[in-house]
Amino acid sequence: MKKQIILIHGGDTYDTYQDYLTFIKGFKLDFKRTAKKRWADSLGKKLGRNFEVILPRMPNAINAKYLEWKIWFEKYIPFLDKEVVLVGHSLGGTFLVKYLSENKFPKKILGTFLVAALFDNKDADYTLGDFKLPKNLSRLEKQGGKLFFYQSQDDSVVPFKDFGKYKKALPGATFREFKNRDHFKQATFPELVRDIKNLF
Repeated sequence: MKKQIILIHGGDTYDTYQDYLTFIKGFKLDFKRTAKKRWADSLGKKLGRNFEVILPRMPNAINAKYLEWKIWFEKYIPFLDKEVVLVGHSLGGTFLVKYLSENKFPKKILGTFLVAALFDNKDADYTLGDFKLPKNLSRLEKQGGKLFFYQSQDDSVVPFKDFGKYKKALPGATFREFKNRDHFKQATFPELVRDIKNLF
């Protein structure tokens, strides 16, 4: 039986609908950039035929709402095996931290891998909207399996200090720090592949 990985992509969220409209009106589309392959696309191939990577397309990633993502995510749970690995990138990582801190997950999680996850918006240029994390992350620690965090010092989206906040909140997790990966908009992610494989 193939080992299942469920990967939650990132997104944007806004405090008001007007903020959202302002963003999309001012957004400059880079058509070449949108066509580039990213590590999420290659993860299944790099892990090999013993793995199955599930990539849910979460609702309205451009103006994400936590409740919508929660409802959609839970639709996948009945199709998961008894043991699963969770991966979240950017807002997808924050979603997993919030969800696993507030809800009981009915399957065994072997590992939770969080890539450039936002922590809070204190002294930051971004908003978390209704993705705001609870103060207590102990349920995540109990049911999230082995916890891994990945962050680059030069991330242009998520402040590097968020990485330090996760270190303080979850000292038992494994933290992988990089210098020049920006927001991990790369074709492959060998360190993540290695860490997932090492669970088995």
